[in-house]
Amino acid sequence: MARDAYGPLPRGVNHIGLTVDDLDTASDFLAKGLGAQWCYDGLTREDEPREGAEVERQLGLSKGARVVRQRLMRIGQGPNIEIFEVETADPARPLGLEDRGWNHISVYCDDIHGALARIVAAGAEPLSEVHDNSRHEDTDGNGSVYVRPPWGGLIELQSIPNGYYYPAGSEAKTWTPE
Repeated sequence: MARDAYGPLPRGVNHIGLTVDDLDTASDFLAKGLGAQWCYDGLTREDEPREGAEVERQLGLSKGARVVRQRLMRIGQGPNIEIFEVETADPARPLGLEDRGWNHISVYCDDIHGALARIVAAGAEPLSEVHDNSRHEDTDGNGSVYVRPPWGGLIELQSIPNGYYYPAGSEAKTWTPE
């Protein structure tokens, strides 16, 4: 295990947080469009919502916002997706690629055209056709396409069947699900 002066370094990404208007709709979309599987519900409609000044401080919520449902799902061999259904008096617009902060998740696909058809059938809107990837990902047979899921935001479908290439001095190789 790698260490530095503070102790062990992180192992990797555990989960990606996602806030949606309707947890059931988002879960259904992720299951149908990406094959996501349910792990557990951390907060159900039968539970008291997470709310109040302390929750607002801990989670960075706006005044009066409350978490009413929370679910963990997993897509293939990658990190978990933690889904929050939050009620707020002033819902923010969905994030886009130009916004500061986390802006998309990328899902590795062996068959990008089949994956695109599946996710569109589940309700996503493709922003373009499948196109070539950028430098270091532009090997033969590669492809990428962004889609907008029903709740907004961005999901990238990506395939790099012939791997990456690296510049001199690269410190690590890219992690790809097996």
